[in-house]
Amino acid sequence: MPSGPAAFLALFFFRAFLTWCDVRSRLEQGVMGGQVSSVDGVHVVVVGGGFGGIAAAQQLKSRGLDFTLIDMRDAFHHNVAALRASVQPGAAVYTCFAQRTFIPYKETFGERFVQGQVQRIDTDRQTVVLEGGREIQYSHLILCTGTDGAFPGKFNTVASYQTAVQVYEDFVKQVQAANSVLVVGGGSTGVEMAAEIKTEYPNKKVVLIHSQIGLANPELLPSVRQQAKEVLLEKGVELLLVSLCLCGRVGVTELLCVSGQKVSNLSELQLNVTQKNQEVTTERGDTLSTDLIICCTGLKVNSAAYTPAASGRATESRVPLTGCLADDGALKVNDHLQVEGFSNIFAVGDCANVSEPKMAYHAGLHAVVAVSNIANSLSGKELTSYHTGNVTMLLAMGHDDGVGQFNGLKLPRCLVALGKSRGLLLWKSWREMEQKQP
Repeated sequence: MPSGPAAFLALFFFRAFLTWCDVRSRLEQGVMGGQVSSVDGVHVVVVGGGFGGIAAAQQLKSRGLDFTLIDMRDAFHHNVAALRASVQPGAAVYTCFAQRTFIPYKETFGERFVQGQVQRIDTDRQTVVLEGGREIQYSHLILCTGTDGAFPGKFNTVASYQTAVQVYEDFVKQVQAANSVLVVGGGSTGVEMAAEIKTEYPNKKVVLIHSQIGLANPELLPSVRQQAKEVLLEKGVELLLVSLCLCGRVGVTELLCVSGQKVSNLSELQLNVTQKNQEVTTERGDTLSTDLIICCTGLKVNSAAYTPAASGRATESRVPLTGCLADDGALKVNDHLQVEGFSNIFAVGDCANVSEPKMAYHAGLHAVVAVSNIANSLSGKELTSYHTGNVTMLLAMGHDDGVGQFNGLKLPRCLVALGKSRGLLLWKSWREMEQKQP
């Protein structure tokens, strides 16, 4: 990887490039609007303070529209860097890495931020009801509830950011105490997790088990997925993947059987806690011993705010949004990102049923379109449509390597390492939140 002045210049131009891409994407969507004068009776409620939520809140703020941002935590979590926060220890003279991944909402949004857990949404009364009974009226609603999944990739828990940071610091100690680590799941999260551990602790045995043939996101170019595999092998990660074997012939046609690699006793195992020599069994009957097991599977849409089954607190008759759900719990939306059947409710990010990878970058673009359409509807202008494009995705393979593609084109590893892997785009979130990174 380049170093010295060359690295600095490459990083500078890459950041400028990302900024230009953001502007270009907004221009392509036709959403570079100006400020809207405050309108009586307009109050936008944003549910969920992830990447889409803070982007929507900042857009509303810049346009002069009244809004409330609701999240169960008191700080935005830059979970793009969550995996590194789970392996990189702090130092006495530096702020621990995990602390840099949490950015307090209040300092950015003040009284426009409300910490609380949404109990239900009453679309008839246009009210969001929080645990404890507090009600917040809305004229427009933007749902940005994101996805939920296993720690350390996700931290969707009611907790102060100080508590959250401590949870990550405690987990770092678990990783340090283990001589061997098994990462379950070879999607993009699992690939990055295995790479982070092996980069930070090259002498530890790291095994990645995956139930599919290919690694990482299937929407990536095959050459990028293969490159991710090569980087893991170069770093010394052991891979247990699905294999194909000859199981017979019909005439001259060979029949191939899929030989799977999936943990069969995962529910019986202790996750995220170091226990020496835990025995893991695969569905193929193989066994292996490991000290620490990290699960990187099972991402699901976080639909608790708008579905009775997920929240367990409401009946279906009181939650009209259940009629707008896709099979995975995401909300069906039209081209303007309006939830089906509602002109004043928008879905943004992972909870929107848009056919594209669920990524922070896309959530930000959704937010811009949603807020622009609220402004357009208030001023009588034509609504903007959201258009999907070629896949852009970068995988950090530790702080010193990376693979990925931009707009469907494969990128050099060194460029991904400089642009994403080194700092994991933390600077971008701190800038978005208008705060200084510690």
